[in-house]
Formats: sequence, structure tokens, C-alpha cells
Amino acid sequence: MRSTYKKEDVELLLKDITGLVEPQTTKVRERLIQKGRHYCEMLPIEYSPSEIYLQAYYESLNLFSKPTAQAVGNLADKIMKCKGEKVVLVSLARAGIPIGILLKRYIKWKYKEDIKHYSISIIRGKGIDKNAMNYLLSKHKPKDLLFVDGWIGKGAILRELEKATAEFKGVSSKLAVLADPANITDLCGTHEDILIPSSCLNCTVSGLISRTFLRSDIIGKDDFHGAVFYEDLINQDLSYEFIEKIEKDFLSDNEKDAIILQQQGIDEVKEIRNKYSIDDINLIKPGIGETTRVLLRRVPWKVLISDQCKNDIALAPIIRLAEEKKVEVEYYPLRNYKASGIIKKLADA
Repeated sequence: MRSTYKKEDVELLLKDITGLVEPQTTKVRERLIQKGRHYCEMLPIEYSPSEIYLQAYYESLNLFSKPTAQAVGNLADKIMKCKGEKVVLVSLARAGIPIGILLKRYIKWKYKEDIKHYSISIIRGKGIDKNAMNYLLSKHKPKDLLFVDGWIGKGAILRELEKATAEFKGVSSKLAVLADPANITDLCGTHEDILIPSSCLNCTVSGLISRTFLRSDIIGKDDFHGAVFYEDLINQDLSYEFIEKIEKDFLSDNEKDAIILQQQGIDEVKEIRNKYSIDDINLIKPGIGETTRVLLRRVPWKVLISDQCKNDIALAPIIRLAEEKKVEVEYYPLRNYKASGIIKKLADA
């Protein structure tokens, strides 16, 4: 799989399907998804950020590189404590890849251990890439594998991971994430709904690769799941600019996470579903990262922002994207999350 990442940072266990899939507009994809077509059988037209949005991204990067670096350090310390120097990082493509690279670099910087890092695909409702898993298990012990992602929203991918790993003896379904506002794992950098700057952009901060793809006419039974390489966006690639900015803020001694949550995020999501009479809970995407994805890749109906975060600079990219796309922003008494995106239910779907 081609990407702008270096082989020493990550080995991508993906099939390059560049040129084999015609990207579709957000509205076309949303109609098809709501009619029952699986999102992994289509690819979106990648969002090319406006100058105003890029400005918001750079502001976020400058403001949140230190909290992100601290979360990386906290998480890396926990990983080394529970897994040791033989750990093999397996990031979930694509949001997990930059996080996996940062963890690998932090562990090398602080612990002087050059650990392995791979990236594989897992798809909600379809499961994990079994061919990629078999490849990993041909090279490494099951107990050494550790899955990595950027954040947890509701926990759907974690549940998918729990189902998928059940058939691979000795493989743990534990998921290491930078941010867990859902309050369902201890293996996180923080329980705060922090802005991880890489969540603000799509492929241009993820090695110029698409989200992962699975359709039987293109992905054969012996293939890895697929992805596209967006070579035409090479001049907009910010992948290593992001990595190196966070890396500069690494600290050997990290402050412990002070955030203590009283409930799980899913309880809050159910409250939102009831308040707005939303039939499908999958239309609610809580957390800064998931809200940003809704605005970049789906057809948003509304964005909820915590009424305690009216002046929180972390939400500037979300507010600017919402303004660009003419999406209503409503302040709401969120507790676990700073923001939540709600996808529009299309009447003709």
C-alpha cells in the first residue's frame, strides 16, 4: 500500500485499490447508507479544506500539540507497564495510524525500544481483516499484539474488536486510545474529550490514504482490505508536519489524567436520542473527533456543543466547518463530551 508514511514508522497491511473505485458525493453516499448499503463499499470524495478551515486547523495544532503529546506520553507509559518492550502496535486504519506512529516514536525516545507498528482495517458490521490478522500472527505472538486508535466515541469499534478477536486465540481485544470520553477503557491517554488535531483533517494528515474499503468485486478472499492513495493531493500532505509538531512536545514525565467521569458516554447518547426522537442511534456521533468526521464525511443535521464550552478554542474547527456547511449549532448540557454531531435522516432514503 502506497502512502506518504515511512516504512520504519508503519507497515500498512492494506491492498492498494487506487483507480478501481469511483468516489461518490456525500449526499449520494448518505442516501445509499440510509437505504442499507454499507459505507465500506463506497468511498467519499475527499474534502479539500478551505483556507479558513486550514487556519482553524493550524490554530488547533499550536494550541493542542502539548495536551496531545501529554496524552501520547501517558498512554505510552501505560502500554509499557502492561505489555512491555515486546509489544506490537496494531493501529486501526486510518485514524489510528498517526497515533500509532506517535506512540512508536515516544517509546523509542523514552524507553529506547524500537517496537513494531502495523496498521490494519476493521469495519463496523463487517469485522476485522482476517488476512491481515493471520499475517500478524505468522510473525508475532498473540499476547504481544495491542490495537491502537485515536479516540472512543460510543464504543462501536471496541465492541467490533471484542467480537472479532474471539476467534484468534490469545489475542486481547484491549484498545489503546488517546482520548476516551466514553469512559470505557483505562488504556487511554485521557478521559477528557480533547481535540486531537489529526481528527480535523482526512487523508492529508493520514499519509494520503482513504478510509478502508471492502467489496467482493475488488477485494478477493485472500486480499487485505483496500484503500486508495491520493497522489493528486501530495502538495497538501501535512502528515509528518503533524507528527513532528507533537513529537517536539514530548515530555519524559507526564501529568496523570485528572479527569474523572461518573457515567459512560452511551448513557448520554441515549438521552440525546430520546430528546430529539432519533430512531437510529448510529446517527448520533459523540465527541470532538466523531463530530468533525460527521461534518467532513456525512450529511449533518445538527451539531451539539456543551453549554460549558461556549468559548472553548478546541471547538473552533467544528464551528467553522458548521458555518461553511450551514449546519445548526446548538448548545446542550453535555457531560462526557464537548460536542456531538447528529447525521440528517434523509427523507427520500
